[in-house]
Amino acid sequence: MDDPYQPTTHPLLVVISGQSGVGKDSLIQRLKERGYPIHFVITATDRAPRPGEVHGREYFFLSTDEFLRMKRDGELLEHAVVYRQHKGIPRQQIREALASGKDVIMRVDVQGATTVRRLAPQAVLVFIIASSEQELEHRLRRRGYDSPEQLEERLVTAREEMERLPEFDYVIVNRDGELDQAVDDVIAVIRAEHCRVEPRVIKL
Repeated sequence: MDDPYQPTTHPLLVVISGQSGVGKDSLIQRLKERGYPIHFVITATDRAPRPGEVHGREYFFLSTDEFLRMKRDGELLEHAVVYRQHKGIPRQQIREALASGKDVIMRVDVQGATTVRRLAPQAVLVFIIASSEQELEHRLRRRGYDSPEQLEERLVTAREEMERLPEFDYVIVNRDGELDQAVDDVIAVIRAEHCRVEPRVIKL
């Protein structure tokens, strides 16, 4: 155990996950706007950018061939096919951020969070949810990205993902119009984790 009067600071690996449409991207963006000294991991994907998205900001937008090369060469901490799109987390990006002493936040889908827990058991897993399934469906329809068939697929997947909730450490409700409260809750989790008697030590 560290000297409680001179504790060693260990950076956290915080995994933000949850169903499609719960506002993970908006939550991450608001955290960035508040200027906390956190490294935000950028996910790699082979899907096309949506309007307003920028390479290297929301995602690293790669060709499928380049994504598969990174996967083959072991450059991804985790990777998955989500709604027929490849997504993955560059491993070296996380190692460098942790080495700098900063807490690291990564946004992954639910199956990706399971992979991260297996590879980094001391990671902090946070599950973001909407206030109800009806609100989640409303948000997905409001986005306008999906056909009726794709929307139904997302809702079916969302119900299955809710069953994985016990695998997470925390659950935070991101209610419509109350994004800042959800951000406050994430910050509270980070502060509480830094007060643990036995700190989490991340090894990758």
